[in-house]
Amino acid sequence: MRSPALVLALLFGSSLLAGCAVNPATGKTNFVMMSEQQELDLGRQYNQEIAKQNPPYADEKLQAYVQEVGQRVASHSHRSNIAYHFTVVDSPDINAFALPGGYIYIHRGLLAYLNSEAELAAVLGHEVGHVTARHSVQQQSQSTAWNILGQAVAIGTGVGAAADLTNVLGTAFVRGYGRDMELEADGLGAQYLARSGYDPQAMIEVVKVLKNQEEFARDQARRKGQTEAPSGYHGVFDSHPDNDTRLQQVVGPAKALAGGNQVVNRDVFLKHLEGLPFGDSAETGVRRGQDFYHAELDFTLHFPDGWGMVNRADAVITHSANQQAFIAMTLDGRKPNLAPAGYLRQKAGGQRLAMEESLQQAGLQGATAVLPGNPARRVAAIYKDDKAYLFVGAIRNGASLESEDDKFLSVIRSFRPMKKEERVLAQPLRLHLIQAKSGQTIASLARESKLPGAQADLENRIRLLNNLYPIGEPKPGDWLKVVR
Repeated sequence: MRSPALVLALLFGSSLLAGCAVNPATGKTNFVMMSEQQELDLGRQYNQEIAKQNPPYADEKLQAYVQEVGQRVASHSHRSNIAYHFTVVDSPDINAFALPGGYIYIHRGLLAYLNSEAELAAVLGHEVGHVTARHSVQQQSQSTAWNILGQAVAIGTGVGAAADLTNVLGTAFVRGYGRDMELEADGLGAQYLARSGYDPQAMIEVVKVLKNQEEFARDQARRKGQTEAPSGYHGVFDSHPDNDTRLQQVVGPAKALAGGNQVVNRDVFLKHLEGLPFGDSAETGVRRGQDFYHAELDFTLHFPDGWGMVNRADAVITHSANQQAFIAMTLDGRKPNLAPAGYLRQKAGGQRLAMEESLQQAGLQGATAVLPGNPARRVAAIYKDDKAYLFVGAIRNGASLESEDDKFLSVIRSFRPMKKEERVLAQPLRLHLIQAKSGQTIASLARESKLPGAQADLENRIRLLNNLYPIGEPKPGDWLKVVR
């Protein structure tokens, strides 16, 4: 696995000359080192890499709907001449991002918390604003730490070709561009909303949704005695609340562009969410507590108590609570003429393996060993069907492998095919729409919910889904999103 940002420098030859160009969206003069054609070419290259790590959600109707809404907004932008591509990513993350040249992604996890087509258009318009203002080009040209996968933690494996597969750890989000650029994208997006017939107030409504998410996450962390999670999509909301004066100032002028019939389309949007997986999907694998189930590949894993998990398209990574110990599982083609032990030696690329041991579990053949070095790494390979499952465990900051090796081995040895009765556990929870009845409360909905967690957390989660956070209650007849 390789972050395309890690090879960014290779994409620019020494013949590129720095210069100034008039920004097509703002009219300002910006320092850039990339022509528009180079920007478009870079976007196409990144899009191929990002698509591997962010597989699209397999619902053609939803994809077509999001593309339609996105194109409606982009057609009223300052760069309507370029081709825009809008993709729903099969991920529970609350995220959206744009590549150079008009490739825009929105995660289904964010879709679940939006409540109207206008809010969807606001998210897409915000990302279109980043494209039209060439924010990624400006950051690269100013030699800032532009990284298309956002903050990541390198944990190098040293296992030959497998090194590329586990050298980036994280939730694969694109970090914010900084307060000024985020506000600029809000202002541009609000303009595009108004020009395309949507209510520009939806931009502020989306910021409310995101701000509420952050407050909920912080409240959960405080009650559990954990470190508060860093801000995710759209930058740092401590300095960007929905009533922020500057946000009102950048969105306000767009209201003058609005006609008399700006649309919201709440019901149309909600109908497209019916049946949407909430959390994990069957295609990417489902986590249940400390167990992980994958229906298509027919396997399950168990993780140590208290450990977290990152489920990526190219790796399943579990880590200790302090994020100092990690074990990643990746997928490779089985080598018919090599036993698992020989496969490991081949992957080690001539490096010496220690403590080699064969594995036999649930009818599967495998091997495990320690790859000495600094840090030392626990490695394993297990054959299942026509695939090889490769495990690499490591500890950061110079700690000894022995301190967590038992847990690495417990993860490896938990790998097995699913039992028949476990197959239902590999199916995701889904969003469904109901119409609130008289006397129905958030508390009663939480008691009926299939979501895990304490009652108070479930109530807050349902409120977040329905724009009722922190204390709102439904009115009879309201359409509500529930999880079953």
